[in-house]
Amino acid sequence: MKISFVGKGGSGKTTLAALFARHLAATTAPLLAIDADINQHLAAALGATEHEAVLLPALGDQLGEIKEYLRGDNPRISSAAAMVKTTPPGRGSRLLRVDGANPLYDSLVREIGGIRLAVTGPFATEDLGVACYHSKVGAVELLLNHLVDGVGEYVVVDMTAGADSFASGLFTRFDTTFLVCEPTLRSIGVYRQYVGHAREYGVRVRVVGNKVDDASDVEFLTEHVGDDLLTWIGRSSYVKAAERGVPQPITALEPANRNALDLMRATVDATAKDWAAYTRQAVEFHLRNATAWANDRVGEDLAGQVDPEFVLGPTAVDLADHA
Repeated sequence: MKISFVGKGGSGKTTLAALFARHLAATTAPLLAIDADINQHLAAALGATEHEAVLLPALGDQLGEIKEYLRGDNPRISSAAAMVKTTPPGRGSRLLRVDGANPLYDSLVREIGGIRLAVTGPFATEDLGVACYHSKVGAVELLLNHLVDGVGEYVVVDMTAGADSFASGLFTRFDTTFLVCEPTLRSIGVYRQYVGHAREYGVRVRVVGNKVDDASDVEFLTEHVGDDLLTWIGRSSYVKAAERGVPQPITALEPANRNALDLMRATVDATAKDWAAYTRQAVEFHLRNATAWANDRVGEDLAGQVDPEFVLGPTAVDLADHA
């Protein structure tokens, strides 16, 4: 299952993404975590030192290599340079699994706190005025468009804050979206904005309350988000200690908060996988981007990259493995 964490900046979405990833990792479930936020803090939340975080290889810096590998020998893609962030896979493309070795994981994924992590990389000083952060996040969209996750396998992505997620089709690349919401009007405003866009595309959004002190906070969230409220995380001495540089085993998390993580996992596991719909959405956003800007930038009609007989999923992986 592919899972995203979204919400208002400062709501604690990175903290919850890290908690959920550590919760999954404690069960030895196959797992890949990705930091797709413009503020790159997931590595630190997973226990990396500042020095370790700075040394992590950046997906955004290796976009050419990512395209070249994923392209494989797909005859519909004329070159790696002709690939854009929305280019969907087809017959001949190289597909990724959550586990297993491949050159991209070898060069771009590192283990932090027992969790395999890839990061887009920060928005650097040299990018100011000349680059868009979403060009870096495009590497994540390409990876997810080519990644087949099996039963009991998880990809956890910490997304950029607020409505920035809608700058591409990346927000549709997930089976479950957890929107982290504080019991404040500003956080509720981001929830309403996000849900208003996401539901047009059938994106499943479940709200996880955060920084909840008492029953009045739960009542406030329930009043404003209704049945979308799945669970909540209370104020946590465990989280406070981690943010002060004193990490503890995930088993030390407060029982009520562990129960919330259990419910989140059960919700993810109960979600039905629809590979045909997933593929259709990828194609839809690719054609939209092709018309809007990509055809002019690349200099060819990128609608031709769509393989109408291809559906991403386990069958596609099996065929690719035996090609």
